[in-house]
Order: sequence, then structure tokens, then C-alpha cells
Amino acid sequence: MTSTQALRYCPDLYHYQRRETRVCMVGNIGIGGSNPIRVQSMLTSDTRDAEACVKEALELAAVGCEIVRVTAQTRVIAENLQHIRDGIRAAGCDVPLVADIHFKPDAAMEAVKWVEKVRVNPGNYADKKKFAVKEYTDAEYAEEVAYMEEQFVPLVQQCKALNRAMRIGTNHGSLSDRIMNRHGDTPHGMVESALEFARIARAHDFHNFLFSMKASNPKVMIEAYRLLVAHLNALGSDWNYPIHLGVTEAGDGEDGRIKSAIGIGSLLADGIGDTIRVSLTEDAIHEIPVARALVASVQKQMESAQPSVISQPPPISYDPFSYSRRATDRLDVNGIDCGQGATVPVFTSRAKWDAVAHKMDKLGDYKPEIVIEDTPIIALDPRDDAAVQSVNAEAEVKLVTIADGTALHPIHAYRLLAAKLDAKHPILLKDTFDSTGNEDFLNNLLRAATNIGSLLCDGIGDAVIVQGESSPGQSLRISYNILQAAGVRIFKTDYVACPSCGRTLFNLQQTTQKIREATGHLKGVRIAVMGCIVNGPGEMADADFGYVGGAPSKINLYVGKTAVKFNIPEEEAVERLVDLIKEHGRWFDAPIPA
Repeated sequence: MTSTQALRYCPDLYHYQRRETRVCMVGNIGIGGSNPIRVQSMLTSDTRDAEACVKEALELAAVGCEIVRVTAQTRVIAENLQHIRDGIRAAGCDVPLVADIHFKPDAAMEAVKWVEKVRVNPGNYADKKKFAVKEYTDAEYAEEVAYMEEQFVPLVQQCKALNRAMRIGTNHGSLSDRIMNRHGDTPHGMVESALEFARIARAHDFHNFLFSMKASNPKVMIEAYRLLVAHLNALGSDWNYPIHLGVTEAGDGEDGRIKSAIGIGSLLADGIGDTIRVSLTEDAIHEIPVARALVASVQKQMESAQPSVISQPPPISYDPFSYSRRATDRLDVNGIDCGQGATVPVFTSRAKWDAVAHKMDKLGDYKPEIVIEDTPIIALDPRDDAAVQSVNAEAEVKLVTIADGTALHPIHAYRLLAAKLDAKHPILLKDTFDSTGNEDFLNNLLRAATNIGSLLCDGIGDAVIVQGESSPGQSLRISYNILQAAGVRIFKTDYVACPSCGRTLFNLQQTTQKIREATGHLKGVRIAVMGCIVNGPGEMADADFGYVGGAPSKINLYVGKTAVKFNIPEEEAVERLVDLIKEHGRWFDAPIPA
């Protein structure tokens, strides 16, 4: 693949511009082009239960879901999509249906008869997925590619004949052995896996498709989408296919919303993304308001910020396709280290500090660390070259931020600051330059996660402050949870929990809560909770331990992505997970409350 040094995914990293794409038609819904960013979700009901699926689909459509996805594990199960479709249409609802396919080309061939769109995962549609490690000769590699093509072409031809759409949806957790051994478990591997399928589709003059590059780690997800778009740009203007955005296993509650906003929001802010799905370990109906609010938040901010068009934009300070933290000198800020790889501290205002001072011992891991008014900080407009040059001329290390009232979007403003500022000076990130806090809590959370989280994932930022949320406790909690979700400060147990769907083999919400209650004190331990095997082992690559549905009421336990305990009765599985954590020396007892 082309060197990333020659790739560009965005025409101007200091100015918002939505990526121009062709339109992909999914039933009566257009994705891409001048269409609005579409919001979709996935049914949690068993696909074999047509009545439950119809009811859930109608409920989703009623709250603004524009496209509904449903799993089709086998050809026999896919046959029931006809009854689901007929029930939805009989109710007067024309929401398009998407069949989610893994492992079974024959299921896809059945599903395409009844739905407007088919999602295929290149990593497991026909390729082997056994985590086998081998060196492929060119002949062996070509042989597997030929087999994959033989399996995929009939679906392409049917989609074309029936006027169906397709999503070529790569998941970080389910790249094929062939791709893994040749390209690695990397964004490069994800992109190449998707492009193989796209080349086949194009060879048969089928173009009604779009891409996705989903991962549970926002950094990986962001890098993969950027890399995909950059390669599409390099391939030519007729490779302008729309993009579906999503974080694979975002989780639930604030954590799930923050992780989704970091991954999806940062890409939307760069003009990438034509349809989104926020994947929460909650009932699907709760995903829609979050998705709609996230799209609205990014669009509102971009419309309200002044265009930061610069006649001679400076080179950016980071590699958009590979994470590394901006190198600065160390600075003592009121007794707390900042910069040069130090833990990213959380700032707050004097008013908020005073509001929580009487209960500081009850704030646990969410304590404020530095008061912004008590700190020598240089606040400036990054467009003011004289001000930036004045800081760069300083012999001493300074903490620098953007001045409140600066009429730029925070992501663009801090990119510009990092590009112009001498690398030795640490940077304090703000979620907004308007601290009036006049939005509701969800909007404040999504805005903060999008703006601060995006910059942290690019290695920019040595301290953070959330100004837009007026509640002291909530602003602190958002700050810390953004740091955790961006992977720059792990201060609590980290969970990778998939959203429920028709493949799920146990109650994900209840089980996730039980696991949280048992393990929530294990700071720095990462636990994956997966409803089935589809994304399980691969998406658990970053997790220390995994809890995966192996069969109805049976659980498999993993260490990393290696299964070590099999077919454990569900009622025993949480306790056995705790035993496994103890066996590997990662357990400690929860502190006794004072």
C-alpha cells in the first residue's frame, strides 16, 4: 500500500469541509452526496421471532431511526427476513432493512431477496478465521483470494440485479488469517481487506455500496477510517463511496456515549461520515437520540465557528495515521507534573473547586487537580502570529491554551496552535471557548468528548478542562472519562461491551452490570464482554480478559484473545471470571468504605 506520508484524507485540517461522495441508495434512503447524515441502529430481538422484530423496528423508526439492521446468522434464519419485512411494510412503515452477515455466504444469498441492503464483513465472509499463524506464499495467498472472490461474486451480481445496496464492513476484531499474516492486525490490514471486496464489486460494475472500518478502540477506529479515505482519494475521484461510522463495542452509560463521540464525532468534524450507528450496550431505542444529538452537535459547532481558512497553512504537528503523543518539556504546575509524557491532569475553575471542596474526600477518582485561575497560563488566538512567536521566544516552558471567545472550532484551533507552537510548551485543552454552559448534559458531554477526545487521540494535549458543563461534579466526571476513553489515563476498570443483537447468547445488559459490580475496583484491568463469537476474540485484542457467549447459556472465558475456559454455565461464569483474574495475578480486593 502507498506510504502514509503521501496520503491525505482531508483537504484542509484547519477548516471544515464535508467529504464529497456519490450516493448509495438503500431502498428510498440516499446515503452520501448532499443527503443529511443518516442515523441507524440494529435490532436486539431474535431474527427468528418476526413479531418481536417488527415491533422493535417500528419503535426505532418512530424515534427517528432511518435504517434498521438485523442479523442473519444462517440461511434458514435469513428466510425469516421475508416475514419481518412484510410485517413492517404492512404497518405502513418503509424504513429500509439491512441484513448483517458473518461467515455464511448462503445466508447472504437468501437475505438479499428480502432486504434493501446487505452488510458483509470481508474478514469472515469466506476467508478463514482461526487465528492461525503462517507464512503465505504468493501462490497460497492468490489461491485464497480466488476462493473468496468465487464466494463473493454471486452476491455482487444479485445485489446489482435486485437493486440492493451493500456495506463492506471491516472490523478490527475479525480480519482474516490471510490478511492478518500479510498486513497485520492494523488499520492497513483493515483497509486492504475492504478494498479487495470493493475491487471485485467494481469489476462487475456494481457501485451501490459504502464502507465501514469499525473498532472498539477509538484511536484504531479513527486511524483506520482516515487511512481508508486517504486510499480512496489516491485511487481516484470515482472511488468516492460513502462512509458508515461506528465504534464497535462502545459500552453503556456515559462511557459508551463518550467513546462513541470520540470516534464518530472526531471523524464527522473532519467531514467524514454519511451514516452513523452509536453502538450501546442498552436497548437499541436509546441509541437514536444519542446519534442524532452527536450529528447535531458537530454540525452546530461547525456552523457557528468562523472559517479558519489560512492562505499558507502550516504542516500539522502529528501523523494522522499513527498515534504518538506530542513531545514537550516537563512543567511543574502547582506541584503537579504536566507535559513530557506525564499523566494528563484535570483542571477546573475556582467556582467549581469551591463548590466541591466540602466533599473532596467523597469524589473518589474524580477529584479536580488544578484551579485554572491559580495557574500561570498563556491564552491566545492561534491566528495571532505575534502572540505565538512571543511564547516561542520564551526561554522557560509555558503552559499554553486558546483564549476564551476565540471564534474557531476547538479542534481546528488546537491543531493550529500545536503546529505553530514550539514543541517544548505543553497545551491545556478546552472543550469550548464559551463557558456559559447553556446546553443540556448530553450535548455538553458529546461536545467535550468530540473536541477533547479527538485531539488527545492525535497526541495533542497535556491537560484538560471541561468548561461547557456547569455542574462541578459532572464536568469532572466527563473530564476523567474522556481521558480513559481516549486511552491516555486509565484510572478505573475498562470495559469493552458489545451492543446486543439477534446473535447474542445471554442478556448483555444484566451480565455487564454483574461483571461491573464484581470487578469495578480493578483499576487498569480491561475486560471484554461479548455476546457471541463474531467479533469476540479479535475485538478483545486490547483486553486482558474476555467473557464471550459460546453457546446458549454457556460462556467461554479468554485471556487476551486466547480462549482458556469453555462452556461454563452462565450462572457460574462471573465467579469463574474472577477466579481467572486471580490466577493471573491481576486481582485485589475492593477497598472497604470508610
